Amino acid sequence: MDYYGDNEYWAEPYTVEADQLDLVNVGQYNVQEAKTRLSELLNQVENGEDVVIAKAGRPVARLVKIERPQKRELGFLGPLHVPDEFYAPWSDGDMGAMD
Repeated sequence: MDYYGDNEYWAEPYTVEADQLDLVNVGQYNVQEAKTRLSELLNQVENGEDVVIAKAGRPVARLVKIERPQKRELGFLGPLHVPDEFYAPWSDGDMGAMD
């Protein structure tokens, strides 16, 4: 009996789909190095570079810059004009008070 029991262990090949041009501009760092240089790597990401974190030389994660969403306005309402009377106190009749 071998270390893995009766079943034979067959490691599946690691495959990844990546554009080779993308890999040219990406720095890859192993986990320990990434932990040590995290602040520096975050600065690189802020400057628009992608950073790949690898485990035992195998890419596992990618750090990319988060693009802040642009502020949007509700355009379908248009400008909202509220008359000054809207803020006036209501009378008992307006409140539906019963005698």
